[in-house]
Amino acid sequence: MGMSMDEPSPGGPLPGPRRFPAASDVVFTADFASTAQWVAVRSRAHAADDPDHPDDDRLDHPVDDPRYCRSGVFRATRLPDGRWHTGLLTTRGSREGFTVRPGDVLDARVRLPRETGAWPAIRAWWDGGQGVDVFEYHADNPDQMEFTNRVRSASCHLHDDAVRPGAWVDVRTEFGPRCVIWSLNGASVFADHRGVGHAWRAHLVVGLAVSAGRYHPSPEPGTTEMSFEVGSLAVRRPSGGGRTAYARPL
Repeated sequence: MGMSMDEPSPGGPLPGPRRFPAASDVVFTADFASTAQWVAVRSRAHAADDPDHPDDDRLDHPVDDPRYCRSGVFRATRLPDGRWHTGLLTTRGSREGFTVRPGDVLDARVRLPRETGAWPAIRAWWDGGQGVDVFEYHADNPDQMEFTNRVRSASCHLHDDAVRPGAWVDVRTEFGPRCVIWSLNGASVFADHRGVGHAWRAHLVVGLAVSAGRYHPSPEPGTTEMSFEVGSLAVRRPSGGGRTAYARPL
């Protein structure tokens, strides 16, 4: 697997092959059709989405319409005025109200969009910007995925041959209290050696935004629909209050 990182790990080696602790439980398996798990929202502020990218750099308007998100295919459709209807789901405000905790490991399988302007992301987010981006993607950088810890300011722009428009990829994030680690297709690719601390909690946010052109190109004039898909998403947690294999500096 060919890869490079614009912003390498801040010191120390990357972890080795995946080594889940023997005592870990699946505590969350995404069912996007479930209104108990997920709320479809019309406001990014309600979803606690990224405050570093305000609405004036987005062309999208999230809608509470199951066709845009509830199948696991997150869609965007162009409106006559040039803005877009999009799908956005969060566990914040849902009946179950699931939150990610330090030591949790999130695994997701996603199909990246093909269209320029599509801006998919999975985030673990809390109020005040205390979030971790499981991934962000922009098709104008076709081989690049972005990983960011906004709790303690660490990021990586990973270039990899497996990342390309329309590709299925497996992404994993371990939210360690002293080191957040990202993996792509089973290989660890970035360890931030910063972590999220021991008191952190965050809701999940999954959605497809549309770039307005300030940081990434907006959609081509002839593009009227875009999508990305989340085939699976699950969170594991050490059972009995244990620690994950990566819950320590490496």
